[in-house]
Amino acid sequence: MERLAQAKVNLGLSLLGRRPDGYHELHTLFAALSFGDRLLLEPIPEGIEFRGPYGQKNLAYRAARAYLEAAGWPGGVRIVLEKALPEGAGLGGGSSDAAQVLLALKELYPAAVDFPALALSLGADVPFFLLGGVAEARGVGERLRPLLLSPLWAVVFAQGPRLPTPKVYGEARPHDYGPELPVEAILRALGRGEEPPYWNSLEGPAFRLHPELRRVKEELRSLGLRGVLMSGSGSAFFGLAEDEAHARRAAEALRPKGYVRYGTLGGGHALH
Repeated sequence: MERLAQAKVNLGLSLLGRRPDGYHELHTLFAALSFGDRLLLEPIPEGIEFRGPYGQKNLAYRAARAYLEAAGWPGGVRIVLEKALPEGAGLGGGSSDAAQVLLALKELYPAAVDFPALALSLGADVPFFLLGGVAEARGVGERLRPLLLSPLWAVVFAQGPRLPTPKVYGEARPHDYGPELPVEAILRALGRGEEPPYWNSLEGPAFRLHPELRRVKEELRSLGLRGVLMSGSGSAFFGLAEDEAHARRAAEALRPKGYVRYGTLGGGHALH
């Protein structure tokens, strides 16, 4: 069984404030991309055989263990994880890997498992990756509303420091908080090829930690990409292209400088 664990970007992310449990209340739009990590899974009589970075600490391994334990160990699984997405980039690679493992095991070993709760216990982004596509998210990212968006070409670029999510959130201050995102206005602008009225409240904290990230954002803008924004807690940025040719040209210009991929969000296209 082969699975694509898609990357994601955030089409806007607003921190609304800090919750009593210490987490931040979010309002964001998740959008899955047409590229990501690759997972190969096959059933085995018992146990978990895992080949990938970090071994048993990997979220994909932890997802397999959590599902099989909840299902009463009906069998085992062999997992090979081929990482393509960079770590600490805000592209959701680990959460996407975990979601695809859950979906595959649900198919291999159907069981009466509380799937949403299991996904959320692994990470706040995991429930979105069970859904895919485009979705509005609230809470810590677990309250989801699917949205429709025509396919858009996007370029994703990461250069420089790895940004651990807790460190970026820990740097957030009340002046970084914002109002709810104007979801309908964002979708309208995206559909018309206009500059979307979104923002990412975590850019301020990330820029304070690593001021050089401002130059990365400006570099994407200089290539004619619109809606350039940091994804999640960084350090990757994305920009929207006019068409596939524009996305390819921008990616080629960025390729010598760091990690770059291009593909679509809001629809399915071949990988690049």
